[in-house]
Amino acid sequence: MRVATLVVVLVSIVSGCTDRSYTPVTPDALQVGTAATVFAATTRVQEADGSFGPDRADRLSLLELTVSIPPDRRPGRLDFGYGSANPEKQFILAGQKVFDQPEQFGARLREELVGRPRGDRELTLFIHGFNSTQTETAYRAAQLAHDIEMPGVLMVYSWPSKGHALAYAYDGDSVVFARDGLEEVLLRLGASDLDRLNVVAHSMGSFLFMEALRQIDLQKPGWAARNLDGVVLISPDLDLDVFRSQLSRLTEVPQPFVVMASEKDNVLNLSRRLRGKQSGERLGQISSAALIADLPVTVIDTSKFSDEAESGHFVAATSPTLLAMIADARNMTNLFEAGGLPLERAFPGIVTYAEEYLGVDLSGGSR
Repeated sequence: MRVATLVVVLVSIVSGCTDRSYTPVTPDALQVGTAATVFAATTRVQEADGSFGPDRADRLSLLELTVSIPPDRRPGRLDFGYGSANPEKQFILAGQKVFDQPEQFGARLREELVGRPRGDRELTLFIHGFNSTQTETAYRAAQLAHDIEMPGVLMVYSWPSKGHALAYAYDGDSVVFARDGLEEVLLRLGASDLDRLNVVAHSMGSFLFMEALRQIDLQKPGWAARNLDGVVLISPDLDLDVFRSQLSRLTEVPQPFVVMASEKDNVLNLSRRLRGKQSGERLGQISSAALIADLPVTVIDTSKFSDEAESGHFVAATSPTLLAMIADARNMTNLFEAGGLPLERAFPGIVTYAEEYLGVDLSGGSR
């Protein structure tokens, strides 16, 4: 009963009376805001008003979205624009193009990539978490990419979340439904002429990503390590035993493989409680990195940045200090170097490695 009460209070505080179901396309917002291009693949059904809602589609839709980023905002701050939004202060959907054929989408994506010098043709795929609408996913990806000065092209995979705080069970079923769509997207990107392919997954989206990656690697052994140049799971809503099982089926784990976790993540604490007393720790709120020290992953403890973050469940995207640390590394290529030490320089004192896997003693000498 206490858990149910907590959820109801959370809904009333976070959601208020805002209608999140529809966001109009407002091109005039770009007269004020900065344009950000976000490519998208989604397994949501397109509604009569042109938006993509929470219902599940049996095929992928491919889009190009333009997000207007408001001026003079604090890094980590994201005010979602709905209805009559203010471009001075809020993120706004300024453009949406739906491609009729995958070939058209692929041609547009190649156009965006070939305009960059060889070596910089990098794509980062963002996979959202629980309680997200299509437009909110584009906003969050654009905000994170903008605040860390991420190079290359940005793309999102938008699975059919209900976009409601009381729809946890529906979203849980939707991530299972969305595995095949994500597999299709990853295989297409792996076959593209990219210099680098990175994946960033948040919350429940981490379970979705790991399931799709497991599916692919079972059919194409070694695909993950051959095609992915960096993986970051942010606040993963993922059982530790399930994560171990998923990781064990990969022929080789892509490197670097980063888990950003916080003991102060109350959303994951609630997720654990909803599963009952016998539930183990969620990957995104592990009490100690030693719990997965035997796995070929790197853990970044974001706990000490939680108090200043806009969201305790998305510290990596909403803590100004942590965002600045990432931005200081200049680009994801600097972070995504095998061997671990660049991560230690970027995040001093909060990085834990699987030392046995890396063969490095971070306190000093080598083994």
